[in-house]
Amino acid sequence: MIKSNFKLFILLAILFLSACQTEQPLDKILNRFHDTNSNYVMVAAHRAGHNGYVENSIPAIQHAIDLGVDIIELDVKVTKDSVVVLNHDRTIDRTTTGKGDPEEYTWAELQEFKLKMPDGTITEERLATFEEALKMAKGKAMIDIDIKTGNLKPVADAIKRTGTENQVFFFDNDYDALEEVLTLLPEALLMPRAYSYEMADSAIAVFSPEVIHIDDKFYTSKVVSLIKRNNARVWINSLGKSDAAIRDGKIETAMGTLLQHGANIIQTDEPEIMIPYLKANGLRN
Repeated sequence: MIKSNFKLFILLAILFLSACQTEQPLDKILNRFHDTNSNYVMVAAHRAGHNGYVENSIPAIQHAIDLGVDIIELDVKVTKDSVVVLNHDRTIDRTTTGKGDPEEYTWAELQEFKLKMPDGTITEERLATFEEALKMAKGKAMIDIDIKTGNLKPVADAIKRTGTENQVFFFDNDYDALEEVLTLLPEALLMPRAYSYEMADSAIAVFSPEVIHIDDKFYTSKVVSLIKRNNARVWINSLGKSDAAIRDGKIETAMGTLLQHGANIIQTDEPEIMIPYLKANGLRN
């Protein structure tokens, strides 16, 4: 009976906190991001808050801000006329009414296409520019830039124009691309991806990054300790099986696995559920 009442209490707490979500001031987010000894677990919305919205879209970005996420993950590509747009796949086939590589279009040509929901429903939304996204998130959330282009100068230029250098960071497993970022934005924040303890150690030696992206196959206390000793946060994904478990109501099990070794940034497709859960468990105080 006690266990049943406790579960009911947690459920009510999650529902209450979910209803009370509001955007956060950026200075608090940045202070937490740079405080690697904090127990605060940051939440990153994968392709923005896209439940009920098209991924990487302006409404999805606004939804993520409204939820109070710390970080919004966005994928960037660059058109033939150097406009930075948001799109994850190699083509625009899945998410728009168009077809082909967005980098082979001009910005005006891309505006002819409408965005599609996952079920194929056509919306009135068009592909968003990175600059629009930066202006919307300015002062409200950090942006994780997933590099999907080899043309990085327009990306750096958009950041400079919007004055958002302090709230964006670049993610890639291509360390040459991250080196190029530093030639364009010498003070840029970086998140190299590592596939082993040794690779994480190398990333620290090369970049002294603010955060390192690791995978669950080598998510251990030893790896986490290495990263935190070097003043970086530990990013892990909840995408796939963990998010599926969260959707299925198995959040205790999923979060136990994600948090077991001390990761303190979690990227998820389910920020609506994860944020209130973390609050209810004292991990976002």
